[in-house]
Amino acid sequence: MKPQEVTFKAILIKAGRKTGKEHAVELKAVFYDNKFYFSRRNSQSDWLKNSLVNPQVRIQYNDVIFPGIASLITNENLAKKISQLKYSDKRAEESRVVLEVTLHEQL
Repeated sequence: MKPQEVTFKAILIKAGRKTGKEHAVELKAVFYDNKFYFSRRNSQSDWLKNSLVNPQVRIQYNDVIFPGIASLITNENLAKKISQLKYSDKRAEESRVVLEVTLHEQL
């Protein structure tokens, strides 16, 4: 089962970069091209830092858990596309840091 909506709330579950303890955070997500995306204006959030240090993550959506691998995207066109899908206001044009989660079944 994959999300039917393009933009929705999901829970990102990841290990802490210092403690290794599991943390979960609810975030606005984008599902595009069979991958999950999460974004921020800057790279200073703990969930982003944790996901980059420990890229084995899980995403919970509608009581289903999707295991995957997180990575930072560097393609500016893709980052802009994700922002446009995520936001319908001026934030759609802002430069954002985007985390991509490739699901294990796609690896």
